Amino acid sequence: MTRSIRPDAVLVQAVIAGALSFAHLHDIAAAAGQDGWKAWAYPISVDLLLVAAWRRLRTLRTAGEPTRAAWTWFAVALAASLGANVATAGLLDLNAVPPWLRILVAGWPALAFLGGTLLVHTPADRETEPLPVVEPLTVPADFPPAPAPAPEEITAPDPAPALPPPPAPPADVPPALVDHARKLADAHRSATGTPIDAGTLRDRLGLPGPLADQLAAQLT
Repeated sequence: MTRSIRPDAVLVQAVIAGALSFAHLHDIAAAAGQDGWKAWAYPISVDLLLVAAWRRLRTLRTAGEPTRAAWTWFAVALAASLGANVATAGLLDLNAVPPWLRILVAGWPALAFLGGTLLVHTPADRETEPLPVVEPLTVPADFPPAPAPAPEEITAPDPAPALPPPPAPPADVPPALVDHARKLADAHRSATGTPIDAGTLRDRLGLPGPLADQLAAQLT
């Protein structure tokens, strides 16, 4: 199928404006001493820098990055294009171009190269890198469930050891036994010069240990 070509008013207007601006820039470059192919290269350089700065400006806006550098080079290219258009309106004698204009035209290639390099190397292409897509983890329907943890066995604490029964209180010592033990103690003191101890009372009287201790305590 063939498509009919319909003229677009905006496109026609852009072509006419571009051609006129191209011609004005060529005339200024030729009048400033840039003859031959160099005079034709100047308008291409200015228009390309203008378009590159505008595209970089839109890209930076979309990415949310600072746009100051792109605005700067867009303004520089626009000033060069607009200045050439105004200068050729009869305000400037193209047969006697002033030295400052010759300096600007001669220095434009280095300025345009710097602007193009900075626009190309601005870090604004990172938004074009797609982010990795993380797929959700799905569990199959027949996947066995995790086993429940086994209940912990509760063991009863060990019983506390039984305390020994308290010693029975000593029985009352008969007075006769006390008198007899006192006589033995006096005799022991007379013979040895030392008081009688519980062990000696136990051996002499055949008494149990607690009763012998009680008697020894009463005799001291």
